Amino acid sequence: MRTGYLECFSGISGDMLLGALVDAGVSFDLLAETAAALHVGARLEQRRVSRGGIAGTKIDVLTSVEDSTEHSHQHQHAEHSLGGDAHHAHAHSHPHRHEHDQPQLDHHEHQGGHGHNHTHEHSHEHRSLSAILAIIRAAPLSELVKQRSIQAFQALGEAEAAIHQMPIEKVHFHEVGAVDTIVDIVCCAVGAEVLGVDRWLCSALNVGSGTVKCAHGILPVPAPATLALLGNAPVYAAGPEMERVTPTGASLLRMLEVQYQTLPAMCIVASGYGAGSKDIPGLPNLVRLLVGEDGYGGGAAREPLTVLEAVIDDSNPQLLAYVCDLLLDAGASDVYRTAIQMKKGRYGVQLTVLCHPDRMPALREIIFRETTTIGLHWRFDQKMALAREFMPVETPWGPVNIKIARWASGEVANAQPEYEDCRRIAECHELPLKQVMQQALQAYFGLGGNPAVNSRES
Repeated sequence: MRTGYLECFSGISGDMLLGALVDAGVSFDLLAETAAALHVGARLEQRRVSRGGIAGTKIDVLTSVEDSTEHSHQHQHAEHSLGGDAHHAHAHSHPHRHEHDQPQLDHHEHQGGHGHNHTHEHSHEHRSLSAILAIIRAAPLSELVKQRSIQAFQALGEAEAAIHQMPIEKVHFHEVGAVDTIVDIVCCAVGAEVLGVDRWLCSALNVGSGTVKCAHGILPVPAPATLALLGNAPVYAAGPEMERVTPTGASLLRMLEVQYQTLPAMCIVASGYGAGSKDIPGLPNLVRLLVGEDGYGGGAAREPLTVLEAVIDDSNPQLLAYVCDLLLDAGASDVYRTAIQMKKGRYGVQLTVLCHPDRMPALREIIFRETTTIGLHWRFDQKMALAREFMPVETPWGPVNIKIARWASGEVANAQPEYEDCRRIAECHELPLKQVMQQALQAYFGLGGNPAVNSRES
């Protein structure tokens, strides 16, 4: 089982979690593409920063009215305004760029623990919860990402509605704050899907302390919306007074359905640090993400995988063969074609491409450019692979590499002669390919190779 563990020793916000996901290996380009596909006038920027002497990744969500060079310093974040009449600007102290994107129904200008000192002017436009959910449903996202994103926004809306004693349909979010929150939540959902985590765990939460100043007065930390979202999560306060868990951060924890416990026994396969905006003395302003395996699968390593599929019924077979070669040359792990019967009795081909998520944009472009398809779909999956190594053996006609796969214990799970080596020898010496492969396996067994391995062709 793959586990994602969040260490929130300095709290959590949307941009902090985004930074941790990218730092742990999620493709920044994929998240930037996701942000653009939402069509809300926002883009992502990435930079490496130091917090308390520890390097981390800082992700900024920039709207069309922001200047990227000033974003992390001057950026007034008006938060979600309630029903159109609540309008308080409360100072959040989360060192991330927008955690004010939290649906604090009330206009919250978060400048707390996350170090937000933004000042930017924006209009008084607002987005309703139903409008935001429509944006998510219309976006080119997987069903899991849509489901999780909607769940997070529903939780935000319900928390605000309860606090302000109003129907959820009257909850509105300030235009700029809503953009930040939409991007944070959807991109975090995409990143979580790419990691292929089976369960999410979390440490106790450092929520911060002190107060935040709002137009309606002084509010305690954690803010009411954050407190409502956290429910019975274990919390504490440490470090300088500031708000450390923002409403968006709390809604993401709800979205991932985290369980709160200490770090379990597991083998760490990836880790990442997501940074807030301010470098706060005495406590690194970071959230740490650990991804681990508990031994499930006999020690086989799991890797993220993207599956792209397009159904084509009007293309020349020679063209598709050429496209398959292009895709493999461009970094696809595998490409295959499946004969299918389509609507109206037409025969077609389903083109399936397997690749690392980083390669998806480039391979998708090739499919659209080189084939006649006008649409395709994709999903994020997982690949499990045993540790592999190569052993050269000598045959009467020359050397052949044997590919050996091992369990975590070191025991051989499979051993096969490399096809290309055997094919080259067979063609050069005009021999049956199967004879060359059998001879290579015999040479491997003669060197003490495991005689119980599967003898099928690799």
